Amino acid sequence: MTCEDDHAGAEPASAPSPLPSGVAQLLSALFYGTCSFLIVLVNKALLTTYSFPSPIVLGIGQMAATIMILYVSKLNKIIHFPDFDKKIIVKLFPLPLFYVGNHISGLSSTSKLSLPMFTVLRKFTIPLTLLLETIILGKQYSLNIIVSVFAIILGAFIAAGSDLAFNLEGYIFVFLNDIFTAANGVYTKQKMDPKELGKYGVLFYNASFMIIPTLIFSISTGDLQQATEFNQWKNVLFIIQFLLSCFLGFLLMYSTVLCSYYNSALTTAVVGAIKNVSIAYIGMLVGGDYIFSVLNFVGLNICMAGGLRYSFLTLSSQLKPKQPVDEENIPSDLKS
Repeated sequence: MTCEDDHAGAEPASAPSPLPSGVAQLLSALFYGTCSFLIVLVNKALLTTYSFPSPIVLGIGQMAATIMILYVSKLNKIIHFPDFDKKIIVKLFPLPLFYVGNHISGLSSTSKLSLPMFTVLRKFTIPLTLLLETIILGKQYSLNIIVSVFAIILGAFIAAGSDLAFNLEGYIFVFLNDIFTAANGVYTKQKMDPKELGKYGVLFYNASFMIIPTLIFSISTGDLQQATEFNQWKNVLFIIQFLLSCFLGFLLMYSTVLCSYYNSALTTAVVGAIKNVSIAYIGMLVGGDYIFSVLNFVGLNICMAGGLRYSFLTLSSQLKPKQPVDEENIPSDLKS
């Protein structure tokens, strides 16, 4: 999708001239990587250091921040998205289900795994995204890309197989998070037609449709009560970090949509892989919950090397002229 599409349909007609395509792709990718990096660190502090008992309530706070920021921006004519009508539910489905599943499973897995293992197992989002883009969007990828994906998977299996802090519940949540993330990214790209809902409409209605069911679930399970009885609500530093997480939750949702809008769901997953390199190694030094073993460390490095190779191949291909994938005369260097 090109930058020029951003100003059609649901986007304001009086918007300023769009950025050049390459600049928009790069800036949106950097924005997503930065937001994703920061929110993992903040959430890790809230859920592990402070032992905040409710990832679901944290997710509700992030949804509420998204709704309020977008609605106030719409009232002040800073952004535009369609007013509600019954057809919007049909247009969005099943995206809201993937959205809330991605949100809650991500927060839950962050609280139960060390940062390095969390980032390794999140690598499985990449092959899942590749598979879903192939099936749903009809995209094709070169052999070099596929080999890089298998290197990522191999490294993840080696690292996870020697994880001395194995947590079955954490592994289940992170694999669910991988599935929801891949599905959410691919379907967001499919649903984000500027003539229909546009970027902001997808964000606003996703959060609006799912915040009430999530709140009801939190109340019925006693999760909300645990959160309200938490003993750190008088701690100013905790409150600041909780509010920061809510705001970063909005920025992460927005930057994810923006990156997928200007690039693709696969590129968004690739940027996440690059970001994970920083998080994994920082987690070894400052996380406090990483248990060293040789196999685990080797697996981490194989996984990261595959991720960087994959990232290089995918991002560099965007700088080359687009050609039909079924032409017989495509040079072999373009296929890599």
